[in-house]
Amino acid sequence: MDAPHTPDRAANTDTETEFTHMRIGIRGMHCASCVHHIEEALKRTPGVVSASVSLTANAAEVEYDPSLADNASIAKAIESAGYTPVETGDDAASEDAIEAEQAREYRTLMRKFWFAAVLSVPIVVFSYPDLIPGLKEWMPAGSETRRIVWALLGVLTLPVLLWSGSQFYVGMWQALRHRSANMHTLIAIGVSAAYLYSAVAVAFPQWFPTTALAEVFWDVSAVVVALVLFGSALEVKAKGRTSEAIRKLMHLQAKTARVVRDGKEIDIAVDDVVVGDIVVVRPGEKVPVDGEVVEGTSTVDESMITGESMPVEKRVGDEVIGGTINKTGSFRFRATRVGKDTALANIIRMVKDAQSSKAPIQRIVDVVAGYFVPAVMILATIAFVAWYIFGPEPRIIYATIVFVTTLIIACPCALGLATPTSLTVGIGKGAEYGILIRSGDALQTAEKLNAIILDKTGTITRGEPALTDVVAAGDHGEDEVLRLAASLERGSEHPLGEATVKGAAAREIALVPCEDFAAIPGHGVSGRIDGKTVLLGNVKLMRERDIDIAALTSAWERLAEEGKTPMYVAIDGTAAGLVAVADTVKPDSAPAIAELKRMGIEVVMI
Repeated sequence: MDAPHTPDRAANTDTETEFTHMRIGIRGMHCASCVHHIEEALKRTPGVVSASVSLTANAAEVEYDPSLADNASIAKAIESAGYTPVETGDDAASEDAIEAEQAREYRTLMRKFWFAAVLSVPIVVFSYPDLIPGLKEWMPAGSETRRIVWALLGVLTLPVLLWSGSQFYVGMWQALRHRSANMHTLIAIGVSAAYLYSAVAVAFPQWFPTTALAEVFWDVSAVVVALVLFGSALEVKAKGRTSEAIRKLMHLQAKTARVVRDGKEIDIAVDDVVVGDIVVVRPGEKVPVDGEVVEGTSTVDESMITGESMPVEKRVGDEVIGGTINKTGSFRFRATRVGKDTALANIIRMVKDAQSSKAPIQRIVDVVAGYFVPAVMILATIAFVAWYIFGPEPRIIYATIVFVTTLIIACPCALGLATPTSLTVGIGKGAEYGILIRSGDALQTAEKLNAIILDKTGTITRGEPALTDVVAAGDHGEDEVLRLAASLERGSEHPLGEATVKGAAAREIALVPCEDFAAIPGHGVSGRIDGKTVLLGNVKLMRERDIDIAALTSAWERLAEEGKTPMYVAIDGTAAGLVAVADTVKPDSAPAIAELKRMGIEVVMI
């Protein structure tokens, strides 16, 4: 279970009470009835203010009064309901452990499914000999041969129930111990009723009318177990996909940090960093926690947090965000937010809370599902009695078929999983694309939107710069200007340099070696190519080197007004041209915006 979050204050009639929020994992849930049962058990716990259980996240969000309840009492309430509380964490290792557990569960379910499916084939074939050419003559109706074969089918069906279907009986027993019922109760009773009827019909045929011996239901027991196992495996797979976005976010976190302690640089676990530590970051490393630069300059790739493709220059006094990647220089910063207080940790928590939240329709579904299982069992019993009393002959067969069918077909898996799975998958996919959805309520009310605000970078545009223009000056040609600029930037990790190199490759321009390369922070780069000194950078660099750029000023201003990033190219102290890059518009952005407008939604870009 997570350590309790920062307490929330809630107004009381006389005093102000601080409530604590916690998230706790739960093992053993199978359907919406389980969700309802656990929520009721938690809400009955003294001190618990609210409880929301998520079937897809296998977790509960609980708010409680710490003076009346604690983690242990909440875990005990879950155990008293017949389920297993498990610890959850906010690190990648915890999510990886959950993923590994889900993978093991999926493999186990599939092994049981294939075992049941393979045995179901002969069981189904020999249960209906009258429909298979050749079998009808070999085992005619009412013959001792048919009775012996059907007895063997009963033996063959037994391992399907006892091994492949063991989890249904275990789940039913656990539910009965706590005087409740769930999906497993329906399945276990249904397949057992079909099996027991068939066993009695074969062992004691004299107890039944002659027409009642026309068929047995071994196949129903075996096939239902196989199909439900396959469905359960798909559910486990779907649950794994819902947490995939969280795992990707968690893997953005650094594992270690280099801090200054007693005048020495040492590597420690990122969890051991405390507020006020001086952290050292070198080129290519992840920023481990949030902080403020106190020494050095660099550029940092913050695209994984902000969505902005362009690296951000960092100087003394600037803030840095944990999980971002340092690009060129080295710097030191003072940690200001660590652990669960960092921006990345808050984003992860927001996605978790959103996936565990319930839309209004889901709350209704959970209430209905809580009474669904006992209602189905009562209806199945009533149907059996009605068909046995008023149905046509052979009444026992029709009554049994109706009873088993009612139990099996009414399993509330879809009822409990359809809504939360669609919500969590939607919220998870949104997080993968940089869209953070606050809650299920927000997603459900999205159909009522009449206006939408779109961020430009990475949403309307591609999210990465590309070469757009090459401008030559004097006697220089465009290919020459681009060849020199790309040759200078070859090997650069800066997105502008990478865009320039890719642009040259697209035009099939061959690059040449560069010597004496030097990066000039905040200005550009320089080097020697074919014996010439080449500069590539901004206005500041050109002015510092006393290079006349008057002939290119109008072109530079035009490109800048178009939202592009122009860079000067100078050869041996003379301005040779410009190369410009920009984050270009996605090809599907215009059609998408047009479609939103056609739907009557106002579109605003920021």
